This record gives sequence, structure tokens and C-alpha cells, in this order.
Amino acid sequence: MHAQFERTGALTELSSYPEWAQDLVTACEATKKGVVDHEVWSIMGEARLDAPGTRDFMVGIWPVIERFPGYMALNLLKTRYGRSKGENMARRWLVRNIRVEQNHAEYWLNWAEGAGVAQEEVLNGVAPYGTDALANWCEEVSRSGPLAAGMIATNYAVEGATGEWSQKVYESVAYAESIPKAVRAQSLRWLQLHAAYDDTHPWEALEIVCSLVGTDPRADEVAYLQECVKRSYVSMRITLDRCLDVRRDPWQLNEPATDEPAFTGFAAANEAAA
Repeated sequence: MHAQFERTGALTELSSYPEWAQDLVTACEATKKGVVDHEVWSIMGEARLDAPGTRDFMVGIWPVIERFPGYMALNLLKTRYGRSKGENMARRWLVRNIRVEQNHAEYWLNWAEGAGVAQEEVLNGVAPYGTDALANWCEEVSRSGPLAAGMIATNYAVEGATGEWSQKVYESVAYAESIPKAVRAQSLRWLQLHAAYDDTHPWEALEIVCSLVGTDPRADEVAYLQECVKRSYVSMRITLDRCLDVRRDPWQLNEPATDEPAFTGFAAANEAAA
């Protein structure tokens, strides 16, 4: 039986969480930077992403946006009310936020249309090859992983990194002005919501995970949760690479030519999680 976790400090202060969770967040920070510092955000923020690139981004990321309520529903199915405090917290939180994520799917379509990508293209267009990395991983861990793993991989890792890159794009005046003024407010709604400085979703998810596994989980359990977080970040990076670089040599993503492949999918994920 794990020692129960009771948060006493502020929700959004890392020091409020068990030492193992603080170490996990620190250990994953370098991998996370591959997402939040990805070159696509500067290109987009400077309004330099061309029409084909914008189309590939909107269509390539869409499966994750569309399926995110489904990932949460799969995690909800793992809960049993009354079995533990952590499961009760997870159940309430997931039920409350699934509907919110449905609204976010509609806002993504509005963003795409404002950026010049028709809704029909987002819904039915062919996604760039390889952009399913993140969607497939989120589906796998939410369907087959423990509840703590499913939530830390999606609601903590994916939502947390998304909040950070969204700020970069939303704060760009050049990007905002690239959207027609008549639809600008509606089109930027998805970015506005995810770029909120006071967004607490990832922190709430981390608190639930800590409540599920307690203050002294086994070392192998912590290692697995850390691997799940890193794999989410690496999967996000792969998906972004393929959205941006689909017209380049797939073995030379964002790197100068070398004798070895620059980024090799989940082989890199395994190395990053080591």
C-alpha cells in the first residue's frame, strides 16, 4: 500500500509534490524542450508558415485534438468510485473535463478555417505520413496503461507542453494579424484557451497522479511514469517534425546532413527514456 499523498502547498508549485514527482519533472525537462522550442512555433509566430505547411499542421495534429476526449474516457473506464481517494479525484476530474475537450475540437476547426484550411480538409484530408505518432501513443497508453500512466502521459505531459507552445503563438502580433480580422477572435479561441497563464489542468493531473501512487512508489513504477512522460514529448516532436518537414528527406528532420539518421522515431523515444 502506497503512503497517501495530501497536497499542502500551492497547486502550481512543484515543491508541493512528492520528491519523486519533482525529480520526474526535472528529468523530463530537456525532452520537453524539444516540443516547446520546436522551430515550427517561431515560423508560425512570424507568420512565415506557408499554406501547405499550415494545412499539414492543422490536418496532422487534428487526430489528437479529435480523440482527446476519447483518451480521457478510456482512463475514466479504469476508475471505480470508492476504491481510493485518487480514483475518486480522477473520476470527478475526467467527467468534468471531457465535455470541455469536445469544445476544444470545435475551436480547432475554427482556427484552421481562419488560417485558410477548410473544415472538410481537416476532417477528411490525408494527414502527412508519420504524424500519427502522438495519436497512436496516447491511444495506447490510455487504453492499456495504468490510470496514473494514462493521465500523466496525456493530461499532464501533452496538455502541459501544449500550454507552453500555445503561449508563444498566441502572443505573436504578426500571427494574429495574419488571420482575417472578421474571424480573428473566433479563430484564435483555441490558442487563447490553451495559452492561459493560469491554466491548471496539467497541475491538477499531476496532483491526481500523485494521489494515485502516493509519496513512496516503487522505483520501477516511477521509472515507468517518467518513460511515459518522455514518450509523450518525443511523440509530439515526431508529429511536429512530420507536419513541418513532410516535403524534406524524412531521415534529416531539422538537422544538417550526416552519415546517420537524424531522428529515428520511437528508437529515439527509447533512448530518451533511458
